[in-house]
Amino acid sequence: MTQPSRLRPPAVLPESLPARLPGRFGGPDPERVPEQLSQATSAQPSGSRSGPYVPGTGDEEGPSERVPGRHIPERPCVTELALSAFAVHRSASYPLGPLTLFTGPSGSGKSSALRAYEALARLGGGAELGEVFPDPDACVPEQARPDAQRRRGFRIGCTVDGPIGPVRLDLAVQAQPALRVVGERLSQGGHTLFDSALRDPSRPHVHGAWHTAGSAPVTRAPLPDDRLGTALLPLRVAGKTDGQRQVLAAAEQMVVALRSVFPCDPWPQGMRAPALPGSGRLLGGCDNLAEVLRRTSTECAVRHGHLVAAAGAGCAGSVTGVRTEELPDGRVRALLDRGDLGVTPVGRLGDGELRFLALALVLLTGPGVLEVDPVVEVPSAYQTLTVLADGLDRGLDRGQVSALVALAGRMCARGHIRLVGSVTEPPRAGETEGLTVVDLGP
Repeated sequence: MTQPSRLRPPAVLPESLPARLPGRFGGPDPERVPEQLSQATSAQPSGSRSGPYVPGTGDEEGPSERVPGRHIPERPCVTELALSAFAVHRSASYPLGPLTLFTGPSGSGKSSALRAYEALARLGGGAELGEVFPDPDACVPEQARPDAQRRRGFRIGCTVDGPIGPVRLDLAVQAQPALRVVGERLSQGGHTLFDSALRDPSRPHVHGAWHTAGSAPVTRAPLPDDRLGTALLPLRVAGKTDGQRQVLAAAEQMVVALRSVFPCDPWPQGMRAPALPGSGRLLGGCDNLAEVLRRTSTECAVRHGHLVAAAGAGCAGSVTGVRTEELPDGRVRALLDRGDLGVTPVGRLGDGELRFLALALVLLTGPGVLEVDPVVEVPSAYQTLTVLADGLDRGLDRGQVSALVALAGRMCARGHIRLVGSVTEPPRAGETEGLTVVDLGP
């Protein structure tokens, strides 16, 4: 068994937040907003070069690339969450493995870390800032003081590893006085492939620039200030030169990794009532659990057998089967078979048992069953579904948590699904192989 890795946030936090992301194309830096946020500058990554990235010159990858023996994932996946300034997080960077659990006391930032991940996922899918951040002021660190124009903001980002190597995304958002993107950077190996910056606050766009490596080294164009520019690049970059193709590959790897996300928080009260017929795809609150169980029980006997075994581990008493029945009014309810003891309607289970059953079903299924929006242009064999489960242990006893984490470890080891969750107390050391524990405690 491998020892769970632990990471604690830095003890010293900066007092200010960069308003934009510095360009690397050799031209002058765009104007910076807001003034207060621009007092801190982003450090040049270790080993980065001052000039533009030029394919075919031996500089395709930075010092961190092509490391002998480094595993190159076939499916793009988020391997690091960067919260430079978001809610309670400052200058924080958290590693994400196939199975990652954030732990720490109340108020340490577990939920906000998962909220930032979900926000990046929704932006990667093309959602507008206003949809993703309905309360942007809650994302701004309390210590961030407004500038003379009363402007404040936050910064988030991530690293995605995949067939072309690690790709980094950094995003700066202004929350006050108006919600808008003020800076974005997509980079690889220390080289910026795309960046944007807000030059004129009176205009509803940012100035974007991406590497071309053609007759003109850089292409510049205005982009909306309410969307993630990286998600728009496949619609804007022609892909005629090596440089453009590199930009497209990096953007597509980032978008594929971000879009395949399923935020899940089972709601016991919703699962108790019989479910109405529907699409057969599990919702984030799992309130249509019975309907989905009717579908999955007939689609794959092996997977359903694993679910029955999981129900036996997480529910009190013996469980010999999980089945459904249709009521006279057309609704569907789920039942646990108890052998000689008869059946128990799922609605009579405890909150912890219901949450355990729903989370086990999530781990044993995939995008075809869960209500997610995968990238249809990319075969499912090249996508990894990431489940976000805030409060994974809510309502569960210690035995249920151990059984659920063990199941997650087995499923995540296969590579088609990943889990990022939060728990109050971390599992015991060595309890699950491949588990990454991010400790936000003091």
